[in-house]
Amino acid sequence: MNQDFFDVLYNLLGTLGGIEEGVEVRKSINNAKDYIEDLQVEYTRLFINGVPHVVAPPYGSVYMDKSFQGTFAGNTLAFYRQKGFTMDQGADLPDHLIHELEFLSLLVEEKDFAGEEEFLKKLFRPWYQQFHTRVTKDAHHPYFRVVVMLIDFFTKEEDKDGFQPNET
Repeated sequence: MNQDFFDVLYNLLGTLGGIEEGVEVRKSINNAKDYIEDLQVEYTRLFINGVPHVVAPPYGSVYMDKSFQGTFAGNTLAFYRQKGFTMDQGADLPDHLIHELEFLSLLVEEKDFAGEEEFLKKLFRPWYQQFHTRVTKDAHHPYFRVVVMLIDFFTKEEDKDGFQPNET
């Protein structure tokens, strides 16, 4: 997360119509004594161990099964396997946001657009909106609101045009 990273982020936001959001992130980053520490603290609060509870657990099963590693996580792992992918021994749960986004990128790389759309429809979109809403509502740092908006933009159906920051 250096100046080049943020320049690309601000450029992307500008291209997608999120100039105001880019300005808000830039202001927070530039005004911080240690922006990396600020982001780490907020990441922990939002996704790992916030008090009195984790704000937005990044696992689909939390939203779909109301527990970790429920049926939903198993269905996610089964879909990965159906498409010829496995997870490393000791990896985090299969329905973690990072794994799902990585899987989607692999499907795109393989030009499996039907698989991508099926995964989005059955295993990503059903829970992501709840996660997105929590982060958008409760994030103290604008960077995390922007990230979930970008994920939302890039995982929505193709009929959407432009960045829609106020959509929840």
